[in-house]
Amino acid sequence: MTRPVSALDRAAYALFSRRADASRHDRNRERYRGSGVQMPFDVFVARLHALAWLVAAVAGPTAAALAPLVVVAVPGVALGPASAGAGGGPGVVGAGGASMLAFRAGAFAVAAFGGHRATTALGGRYLAWRARARRVGIQRTLPGAVRYLRALSTGTDDRRTMLAKVAENRDAYGATADAAGAVLAKAELTGSLNEGLRLVARDTPSQDTLAPFLMKFREHATQGPEELSRYLRMESRMLGHRQARERERASGFLELVAELFVVLLVLPALLVVVLSVMSVLTPSLNQPLGGPFAGTPLGAVTPRALIVYGAAVFVAAVGALSAAIVVSLRPIAATPEYERPRGVGATFASALSNPASASVVAVALAGGVVVLAWATGASALAALTVGYVAYAVPVGVVATRRARRDDAKDRELKDFVHAVSGHVSLGRPFPDAVARVAEEVDLGPLDADVADLAFAAGLTSTDGDLRTAALDRFVARVGTPLSEQTMRLVTGALDAGSDTETVFETLQTEVGRLHHEKQSLRDEMLVYAAVGWTTAILVVGIVVAVNLYVLDSFAQLSAVSTPGTGFVLDPDAVNVSREHRRFYVVTQATMLASGWFAGAASRGKYDALLHSGLLVAFAYAVFALGGLL
Repeated sequence: MTRPVSALDRAAYALFSRRADASRHDRNRERYRGSGVQMPFDVFVARLHALAWLVAAVAGPTAAALAPLVVVAVPGVALGPASAGAGGGPGVVGAGGASMLAFRAGAFAVAAFGGHRATTALGGRYLAWRARARRVGIQRTLPGAVRYLRALSTGTDDRRTMLAKVAENRDAYGATADAAGAVLAKAELTGSLNEGLRLVARDTPSQDTLAPFLMKFREHATQGPEELSRYLRMESRMLGHRQARERERASGFLELVAELFVVLLVLPALLVVVLSVMSVLTPSLNQPLGGPFAGTPLGAVTPRALIVYGAAVFVAAVGALSAAIVVSLRPIAATPEYERPRGVGATFASALSNPASASVVAVALAGGVVVLAWATGASALAALTVGYVAYAVPVGVVATRRARRDDAKDRELKDFVHAVSGHVSLGRPFPDAVARVAEEVDLGPLDADVADLAFAAGLTSTDGDLRTAALDRFVARVGTPLSEQTMRLVTGALDAGSDTETVFETLQTEVGRLHHEKQSLRDEMLVYAAVGWTTAILVVGIVVAVNLYVLDSFAQLSAVSTPGTGFVLDPDAVNVSREHRRFYVVTQATMLASGWFAGAASRGKYDALLHSGLLVAFAYAVFALGGLL
């Protein structure tokens, strides 16, 4: 076991490393094996306990120092019969009294103990989260990796070569590629590939999927290449069926998430409406709160204001959580990731085609819009609204244009693969097949990329490394997840000496399946995007109706009510401009939540910006045209 080298690590290791052998960490040790944390377990435990004691050292004194404020703020707290002074009220003793000292000591002990235990518990949960993330990643990428291994098996029976090819394609095979790399690393340490397969199968968090595959892979590989190829063919089919069943279960879970999302977004808006009515009949809802809520920088805080703005925060949190769940349920390959080029000039040059670059450039645009709106007399809420729209919509538009271009390329990529496969099946070499397709087939947005590949392939037909470079250049030019997943298969399989016809037969099946899955997912997720928009429009309709008809009626009613009539209302209960502002905040929080959910269901985080920006702009326009701002 390698010991830590930094001074802080050495101190923590000396103090707490023995805790790693305690029985309370047995479960964490199991989680650690599947988490992939790149440090020894005893070092992790030492760091965790050192952090826990640091948290306890901060939480204890902080709680003791704030104890008198709690006593003053909570009217029901009584520390003893002999009270005097600190809060000026009965039941509160001086800071130096015995009761206050005991109260502070108790607060210190509870906060320190709670902080320590919470930190160690979170450390265990962190390992569990890491293990779960790896398990989900393996389940998503293992079927594709097995199909890749099957194509490789037609050209080589060297297991190290096959696993190395999978490990190299991390962009396509993710967590499964990491597992293949771990097998090779452990095989290097132990001197036996079989031992490396056994160790990774023992430690992987995917005990029901990857572990049995690795053990069967080891077993069938010893029986010869034909048996291994037969097993990989059968296993790829079984994993494909299993992946389809898991996708169906995820779809059912997503339906439940959508139903909860609608309920949790509509209920806060209805709660605010009910509070508007109740505040007229219940004056206590408009009475300023005392204690820590008195004298805030924003003025006095009432129970109603606290509930209204709390509802807005709750709605935004529900939207963010729902969007995160939707993104986690989407296959990784269906959610494109974009990298921003290095350098300021390259970032600005690619801002109209790369959403990652646009998200940086749009910050300056949004900041300028906020300043301009504020300078022209707009309120802070209005300035922030137009600033968000100025940021979210341009970034979302760039992402949508890029996604449509990528979709068009993926459609043509499928046709390109089918055309090349047809020529290869007739016995033509790969460079000649690509050249014929470039000349004879109209591939629309893919024409320039295929022509470049045909030229490069013609120059590199006798050099495997240059052929690989040409295919890598083609993948980089196309720049879609589908091209990453499919053309890397060609590169690795041809380098391994696989039969070209078999490779393209496998590739033809793979690209057709992936494109069909992508389109099916797109059609399924459009339903949930519609749910987000429908919820948003419903809330806007409810809030605007209440603002235009209910609030004005109650304001008039409270203004004309007089003492002695038997029906007296608080004349300050309904402040129309204040209520409009509060309803606007809750509505815009709902627009953000609905847009995030709809966009995440559509294509991912950049579409979440576009949908939320459009909904925020829609709500702003409705409130402005209705005179509610």
